[in-house]
Amino acid sequence: MMRKDRIECASLTFRPDARRRGAVCEGKHASVRAALVILILAALACPARASIFFDLTTAPTGVTISGGALNVYATSFGTMNALAIGTPATGVTAVPLSNGTLYLTTYSLLVHGGIPGNHNVRVTGYVSTNFAHPSALIVESCPSTSSCNASGQFSVMSTSLAAQTAVIPAPGVAKGTTSTAGLAIFVPDNNGATAFSGTDTATVTLTLIDVTTNLVLEVDTLSLNNPNETLQTAVQLTLGTAPGGLTVTTATDYSMAFGNVNGLGIGATLPTLAAPGGIVYRTPYLLNPAFNDFTSTTATISVYVSSNFAHPAILKPEDAAANAGPYTAISTNFSAPTQITAAAGDRNSITRYLGLYVANTSGPTSFAGTDSATLTFTMTVP
Repeated sequence: MMRKDRIECASLTFRPDARRRGAVCEGKHASVRAALVILILAALACPARASIFFDLTTAPTGVTISGGALNVYATSFGTMNALAIGTPATGVTAVPLSNGTLYLTTYSLLVHGGIPGNHNVRVTGYVSTNFAHPSALIVESCPSTSSCNASGQFSVMSTSLAAQTAVIPAPGVAKGTTSTAGLAIFVPDNNGATAFSGTDTATVTLTLIDVTTNLVLEVDTLSLNNPNETLQTAVQLTLGTAPGGLTVTTATDYSMAFGNVNGLGIGATLPTLAAPGGIVYRTPYLLNPAFNDFTSTTATISVYVSSNFAHPAILKPEDAAANAGPYTAISTNFSAPTQITAAAGDRNSITRYLGLYVANTSGPTSFAGTDSATLTFTMTVP
């Protein structure tokens, strides 16, 4: 679920249990002019490929690298979001982090051409054209000396020509060597004034340097624009087990079992609270909101009973902000749900208390047996 004004829901069930044409020359000096034309054409007939020292190529498990003419390459990480929701582009691995998601890939560098056989080369790189939204999309790099398959191996790539990032570090590699390096885009948690969603591009420039002479042999560019990178908004609401509370399982949506209950609280294994005409069994649980790239920094969370108990006069779900209450019946109306908070923050867990009211009814309307209900939680980000 990834767009503005998006709603995230979770359910909880609980059970009491270029070619050029030649010119035509005339006159006395035609032969000289014709020779000049032939010379120019011979120069232009060379392949449109300036690189003679190294190539960027697609790594076995990396994104596709295209181009190469005039040392210009292109690739793309595709669609991304800070919560790693959805399937990343082919060749890209999404690594969820506590403050965003790192989208990483690998690429190969083949050293060849006119390099002396006894000379090693190294490669440096920097972000020569940064994203227009650098708070939302950050280019990172991993050197060829690492496996480049974990977030800890990547670091922010330099944006300075004068202080570039080592891609193939010294002492470098020999001619004929194919090295694999890593490239990544970090999508951080980013809400508020700097929030962004949409398309953007950046360009990385790589420089090949002779280690022996320290001369620059070649400069290549890799543009992240084939197609442009896409950043989505993302929302996610999950439920979790709170310390001392009933276990929240995730087999099908979410589930919580209150076990055996009665209207007098006899033999209770959960804390109880006396209530008019019965007993409230209570437990804490966690609400875990996460949302990113919205201009709002807060969200609203509400809940309603989407599938009620078959015996609603005997069993009632209730909600409270504190363990001691007060506990109030959770709405059964989709259009008027019970509001839990209007100030939920990104990745800020909320401890809430769920109560199960059990009436001490006797007589014809009494009930004993198993029953279940479903609560639906909704998070809305403006």
